[in-house]
Amino acid sequence: MTKQSGDNQMKNSSELEKTIHTDFGKDMTYGDYLQLDRVLTSQIRLSDHHDEMLFIVIHQVSELWMKQILHELSAAMASIQEDQLEPAFKMLSRVSRIQQQLIKSWDVLSTLTPAEYMQFRHKLGYSSGFQSYQNRMIEFMLGHKNEHVLSVYQHEAELSSKMKQLLDAPSIYDAAIAAMANRGLPVDEAALNRNWAEAYQPNESVEQAWLAVYRDVNKYWDLYELAEKLVDIASQQQQWRFNHMNTVERIIGQKPGTGGSSGVGYLRRALDHRFFPELWSLRTQL
Repeated sequence: MTKQSGDNQMKNSSELEKTIHTDFGKDMTYGDYLQLDRVLTSQIRLSDHHDEMLFIVIHQVSELWMKQILHELSAAMASIQEDQLEPAFKMLSRVSRIQQQLIKSWDVLSTLTPAEYMQFRHKLGYSSGFQSYQNRMIEFMLGHKNEHVLSVYQHEAELSSKMKQLLDAPSIYDAAIAAMANRGLPVDEAALNRNWAEAYQPNESVEQAWLAVYRDVNKYWDLYELAEKLVDIASQQQQWRFNHMNTVERIIGQKPGTGGSSGVGYLRRALDHRFFPELWSLRTQL
């Protein structure tokens, strides 16, 4: 290649293609569509410490991913309730992939050292991740109900009402159990018509119904696939909780949380909860 041809190639590569639109006086841009002026000006530091920006961005991005999880879970649940299981599989797979993003976010936050965090922690006041209403909604939709946590949101009437509706509604696991019953698998009435606001308790008939599904995969392929999608989500949710606990301990040790919780102690106790218990216990019975 001659020097002249090389120069021409560099010049050509630096020029925009003629078909690329550049006049946005009347047209919507990428930034307009995503409302980036609002999104990218929402990182308001309360201190002048460099690392507070990381702390804000990690949590804002996590909340955006949680919004998408709620979007997918709501659609998947509607599909299951209509006995259309296959469309739900893509949505539930997407939830698992999003959870992986959330899990990895703790690795980024763990670059924040205790000494750095202490420089702006006092600026948080009583605000805490414990108050994340989207995370609470996800847990409600997965069947982990706790009416007492609603007191945290009582100062916001509209949000409190929305949380109460989710508390009183069936979870996606309840919908899966009902789907088994609709296929003729014997499930106790107590598991099909219970107080949805109460935390789910393991039921022997539900375990036996899932066992029937796993023992005859060809007959119940869609129910089997649904079960495994739910197990994926349960596993990822536990991994997210575990990484959360480890990151918090790495940064603040055994200090209480800013919202008044015991901090690491509270997060460690949360690990004792198991989503979709019969989908785990059946594995011993197979």
